[in-house]
Amino acid sequence: MSQVKQVGLLAAGCQPWNKDVCAASGDRFAYCATLAIYIYQLDQQYNEFKLRSIMSEHKKTITAISWSPDHPDLFASASADNLLIVWNVAEQKAVARLDNTKGIPASVSWCWNSTSGVAFVSHRGPLYIWVYAGPDSGVTVHKEAHSFLSDICLFRWHPTKKGKLVFGHTDGSLSIFQPGSKSQKHVLRPESLEGTDEEDPITALEWDPLSTEYLLVSNLHNGIRLVDSEGLNCITSFCFPSAAASVQCLAWVPSAPGLFITGDSQVGVLRIWNASRSSPLDNIKLKKTGFHALHVLHSPPAKKALGSSSPNKSQYTSSTSEAVPPPTLSQNHSFSLPPGHAVCCFMDGGVGLYDMGAKKWDFLRDLGHVETIFDCKFKPDDPNLLATASFDGTIKVWDTNTLTAVYTSPGNEGVVYSLSWAPGDLNCIAGATSRNGAFIWDVKKGKMITRFNEHGKNGIFCISWSHKDSKRIATCSGDGFCIIRTIDGKVLHKYKHPAAVFGCDWSQNNKDMIATGCEDKNVRVYYLATSSEQPLKVFTGHLAKVFHVRWSPLREGILCSGSDDGTVRIWDYTQDACINVLSGHTAPVRGLLWNTEVPYLLTSGSWDYTIRVWDTRDGTCLDTVYDHGADVYGLTCHPSRPFTMASCSRDSTVRLWSLTPLISPLLLNIVTGQPWDRILGNTDRAMVPGSPPLLCGKVSRDIKQELDKLTSEARVKKLRWFSDCFSPPGGSNNLWDLVSVINGQDDSLLPPSYSKGVMHMKHLLRFKTSDAQELTIVKMSKFGGGIGAPSKEESLKEAADIHLRLGQIQRYCELMVELGQWDKALSVAPGVSMKYWKKLMQRRADQLMAEDNDDAIPYCIATGDVKKLVNFFSGRGQLKEALLVAQGACEGNIHTPLSSVNNNSSNAVDNKQQYQSLLHRVCTELAEWYFQDGCCVLAACCHLAVDNIEVSLSTLIRGNELELAVCVGDVLGEAAMKSTAYCLELLARKYMTAPTWELSADLLHMIPDNKLLLSKLCALYPGNPAENNSLHERCGLPPLEECKSLAEDSLAEGDLLSAVQFYLLSDEPETALSIGLQHVKEQLSGSDWMVDSVQPILDLLSYIRTDRLVMVKMTEARSELLILCGYIGALLAIRRQYTSIVSALYEYTSQLLKRREVCVPLKIEQLSAELDAWRTCAYTNSSSPPSEEQSQEFTCLQNRICPTEIGSLVLFGPDYVTGSNLPSHSDVQLSCFTGQRIQGPVFLLEDGKSAISLNDALMWAKVNPFSPLGTGVRIVPF
Repeated sequence: MSQVKQVGLLAAGCQPWNKDVCAASGDRFAYCATLAIYIYQLDQQYNEFKLRSIMSEHKKTITAISWSPDHPDLFASASADNLLIVWNVAEQKAVARLDNTKGIPASVSWCWNSTSGVAFVSHRGPLYIWVYAGPDSGVTVHKEAHSFLSDICLFRWHPTKKGKLVFGHTDGSLSIFQPGSKSQKHVLRPESLEGTDEEDPITALEWDPLSTEYLLVSNLHNGIRLVDSEGLNCITSFCFPSAAASVQCLAWVPSAPGLFITGDSQVGVLRIWNASRSSPLDNIKLKKTGFHALHVLHSPPAKKALGSSSPNKSQYTSSTSEAVPPPTLSQNHSFSLPPGHAVCCFMDGGVGLYDMGAKKWDFLRDLGHVETIFDCKFKPDDPNLLATASFDGTIKVWDTNTLTAVYTSPGNEGVVYSLSWAPGDLNCIAGATSRNGAFIWDVKKGKMITRFNEHGKNGIFCISWSHKDSKRIATCSGDGFCIIRTIDGKVLHKYKHPAAVFGCDWSQNNKDMIATGCEDKNVRVYYLATSSEQPLKVFTGHLAKVFHVRWSPLREGILCSGSDDGTVRIWDYTQDACINVLSGHTAPVRGLLWNTEVPYLLTSGSWDYTIRVWDTRDGTCLDTVYDHGADVYGLTCHPSRPFTMASCSRDSTVRLWSLTPLISPLLLNIVTGQPWDRILGNTDRAMVPGSPPLLCGKVSRDIKQELDKLTSEARVKKLRWFSDCFSPPGGSNNLWDLVSVINGQDDSLLPPSYSKGVMHMKHLLRFKTSDAQELTIVKMSKFGGGIGAPSKEESLKEAADIHLRLGQIQRYCELMVELGQWDKALSVAPGVSMKYWKKLMQRRADQLMAEDNDDAIPYCIATGDVKKLVNFFSGRGQLKEALLVAQGACEGNIHTPLSSVNNNSSNAVDNKQQYQSLLHRVCTELAEWYFQDGCCVLAACCHLAVDNIEVSLSTLIRGNELELAVCVGDVLGEAAMKSTAYCLELLARKYMTAPTWELSADLLHMIPDNKLLLSKLCALYPGNPAENNSLHERCGLPPLEECKSLAEDSLAEGDLLSAVQFYLLSDEPETALSIGLQHVKEQLSGSDWMVDSVQPILDLLSYIRTDRLVMVKMTEARSELLILCGYIGALLAIRRQYTSIVSALYEYTSQLLKRREVCVPLKIEQLSAELDAWRTCAYTNSSSPPSEEQSQEFTCLQNRICPTEIGSLVLFGPDYVTGSNLPSHSDVQLSCFTGQRIQGPVFLLEDGKSAISLNDALMWAKVNPFSPLGTGVRIVPF
């Protein structure tokens, strides 16, 4: 099981270089960064698009993608290394590869006459057709489409006229081919170009879907034309409102005949056109930066009935988003766009899905990097801000809590190889470029304040701002110099090397010492306090160029270097020696990172696409991470969050990782109250090979110093501060703030960040009201325009006026409604009655809701229709808004208007209770949304916000955040006792192994009623008799000999559970197995047994020592135990709603029954009938209704699994760990349960080959402790 846990992903943006870089099909859309294709899919439950997979087999720039029109799971992509790949999106794998396309494909498209044929073209042709499957597979050349006089930009098959084809050329001309007609080459150049050699490339080309002849063409300079491909003439030239406007992308709107859209290249204006009019119908400014590509989904995604729009969740559009607020059109200028979704890609890498009918973003991914990310660094004084430097010429700063960009550097700097934050809170970043020297960027002011050009036009590979002296900055370059200068540009030292210098790093212990890595394979150390330009030390040993060097932050004189020879070397400056060589990478090493708390932990990233974590004491590799899809360049962590690491790669992503599992016993030493010397230590102690990890850094020392000052609440603070230090971003601070609120902390002590997260219900309205007051002074820009609304019926107006004069107000209102003048109708409706006004308000609200229009909101508020409004928001996935409304109602801010004066107070009480239950429902929905999004900590926050403490903790348990759950549960005390006890039990199981048996016992000692649990621990312990007795004594249990006589006494008294318990603790555990199994089999032979009557005995038996259980003489007893545990496990899985493993548990039990000689009261036919009954009855959407027998079987099953103990803790719902929703590029692992690719973390079984998802492994272990392989080995995935 992987020790390093992926906890966050910053996806790349869309590349702005090639044309066909976005595509869509059904409920999916795709776009490509330079090297990877990102697939987003609509989540039907929440009406939002989620990243489903990242395809990254291309090693060079992707030039085009195309989705198959016949098969929604297939699409093709081409790249600059002459490679063409056909992908299956559902299976996330390449189906076919063509390795030599005889040129770089500029455009790719699926063939009209073959479902497995892909056409592609490069330069001047010819058009190749690759049939990748079937009897006619191979590459052929189109008979006529060759020998062109100008390069091809793109081509398009006609969607209905089979075989008709058009090419667009760089000289601005078109070439048209159709079967049975003369081919037309290089026709229809814009008139202004005729007779000249000027080039005006075709930038977009789309056939009119309703015509066989008409074609929309866009030229870079000459704009858009509608041309006739038969008559070879221009029908319409379209005029832009401004001469400066230019367009490079356009798309027809399938749902509206004759309508098409374009995106401006300079500014993000979406224009709507009718093919019969030369000027646009409407212009909508969506973003400040220009469009690069557009694609309209042919069939808009089918969404939930309550609305056609996606949620407007804050994590997609950041607060500093470059996106413009949705346009507001005035009453007189409203132009109704047809329903449809446009995939919009922008020049700055932004990608969005725009709902044209509702005029708003369904999804917006702003400001992603579109190329290799070479470097990443956390801001020294803020662990939530991460800066990245990229090949795309920009530095971006990200908020790691929301995973959104908050700043981007101005302009394009060429290639930015390296970055370095100014020390402390200076808010500046130094950047190093390939050709433009180095610079300092003031992040808050958004401008470059200094430039350094001492290296000329040579590439600067590394820049490093001194941590100890904020006036000094070092750069190293291809010119062979490492230059040290002051921030105002005064050169202090120029250290000459015999070849290019790639890396440099300031010593963290000596402000005058710097190390460099050079192309000549050597590492050098320079001392600035002398005038000598010669190095103090030169370390030789690498077999190829040295790239980065890093000084250890904890061990003076120790540094590491990464080389193109694939190794990392550890050097000791004081001994002049290499003290370790870390071998394992199969390609050059780039990223290097020492841990700032545990001195032996070192992480490296390589061109072999992996990240490796090393124990430098003995050189072992603790874990290898395969999730990146290309070279790993940068690694970083923040000292105050030392176990959260960020990495960046040529795959254009930044990923966040938790290293906490590598040192998890440490946090539990804190939880169990161990002495400080088992938690903190000096580097000498920590560096002893094989010794347990100790914290040796500044953060842990600072925490201890603060704790030493406290007189009260020391344990609470200790758990919180260390938990913050160990936890990755993603809600743990928020969770602890809520715990403080529940425990009665003064509100004035809450941090400013509290109001940005999930707040406790008692604060929600207060904080949101102050937000609203701030917002009232912000003016929003509006964009109008469009064609006028149609005129109203004069006769109806006249009739309405007459009714009004006659005092017939209701008739007047109805006519106004018919005319669409709702405001007039509603303003006089109270003259009829309050009841009528309310009815009319509700009608208007219903109408607006049917249109999915936000204007419905005030009508619902005014009539006090809270439930309708909450459902409206929930149905659109806007759960945060639903929460706000429900809380507003609970606090009495939303009233039902009084239709009579004698309304009694009982009504108000009823409403209050109704609103409370509504509030809890919405909180649960929001929690589930976070949970399904892989954010179980934020889901737990939602439950805590309404004081659902047990549910909150069980959510953390379901997300496998066990250490955090124990810390929080401990602080919350009695209210969380049951969940905390279960959590401690799971953690104790995790550590029931050498060398942590004692830690397991310490955890169990924290549970109040722990005798049986301690017995299980001692029963499983595999030591010799003396060691066993020692553990028994520690756990307060009798020695082995006494246990045997106690077992015999209990058996004589008829106390079977105690008999089994003591036999397991004796030196004859086999006896426990025989009497326990006999009892369970007798129970199962009856008809009225319950799961809870047999499960405790089986659970106890499962703790028999593994070395005894797997002995040959135990084969029959072992088989019976595994079968019974498998069957009862299946029933427990049904109870707990572990849907994904129920079938696997039944199958496992059946297979064991088939293969083993056993005598148990279970029949394969019975198991099969139970499983079928569960499948048919538990799923409302199953194809056929259950038979009477199946209904009876299912009822019997439900009665059997019903919990018998009132108030017992039962966890419902599947497990879903952090990172389960994050696509990885890992080796594809197939689940041995389903045969399908595993999404999220993988758990390898004991044979080292069979794999299941970590989620399935966790659920399996909670209901059946034995491995799915049937070996009798216990499964411990916690």
